[in-house]
Amino acid sequence: MTPSRLAVAAALAAVYLVWGSTYLAIAIGVRGYPPFAMGAIRMLGAGALFYAVLRWRGVPSPTKAQWRNLAAMGVFMVLFANGLVNLAQTEVSSGLAAIAVASMPLFVAVFSTLRGRQLGALEWAGIVMGLGGVALLNLGSELRGSWLGMVCLIVAPLSWAWGSVWSRDQDLPSPFMSAAGQMLCGGVWMAMASLLLGERFAGVPPLDSTLALVYLALFGSIVGFTAYVWLLHHVRPALATSYAYVNPAIAVLLGTLVLNERFDADTWIAMAVILASVVLVTRAPRRA
Repeated sequence: MTPSRLAVAAALAAVYLVWGSTYLAIAIGVRGYPPFAMGAIRMLGAGALFYAVLRWRGVPSPTKAQWRNLAAMGVFMVLFANGLVNLAQTEVSSGLAAIAVASMPLFVAVFSTLRGRQLGALEWAGIVMGLGGVALLNLGSELRGSWLGMVCLIVAPLSWAWGSVWSRDQDLPSPFMSAAGQMLCGGVWMAMASLLLGERFAGVPPLDSTLALVYLALFGSIVGFTAYVWLLHHVRPALATSYAYVNPAIAVLLGTLVLNERFDADTWIAMAVILASVVLVTRAPRRA
């Protein structure tokens, strides 16, 4: 059954606006919550709720082998990817974090070559151009003053990209159960990281930070992902994955309007180069 235009528009709006606004929510959340503790609460809460709903609807629980794979994905795609973005945003702006993470599809394409995929000329051109944009972002923006932010925002998209490519050949449950299990496992890793790093709450978190955390758990982790999986099954892949170059623009806009973030010329140029390269890579004709 072909979905209505209204349904597609609503799902795209959910992915664009929800995932584009998560960087703003993280920036507000880390004002009152330690970065890894916040990630642990978000992922464990969202994962437990998602898992309970799926089991209630009769979706089978992952096998032991699948739980092991989900635990590994939790390291790459939650602890390192999400956790390091949280940590970076204690020192850099939400818009800059979004721009840096937008480079993820470039690294997915590079890692895919290690799994035997052949890239076309347009994809290689996009990768080279995108890496130039990443270099400009790290050397010519506010990241120059934050080595912690720079390292985190390089490792985070690399880790997410590797986890995405690695997981394609693994034994995993259904997409929704995979997401729930990945959140649960990643939440445990985040909690362990928080304890090992000795994170402490300075006091009772302010209301806006708590509301941001609830938003991240319910909308960022559950609503956004549900809308994305629905799109993957009902529209062409290029449209479903268009969030990769729409979300950073939304994040920058929200950071500018809500948090009064300002960016220099180098950052704007880097964003344009990175987003243009992502368009090249994601829209280029695919080889086998």
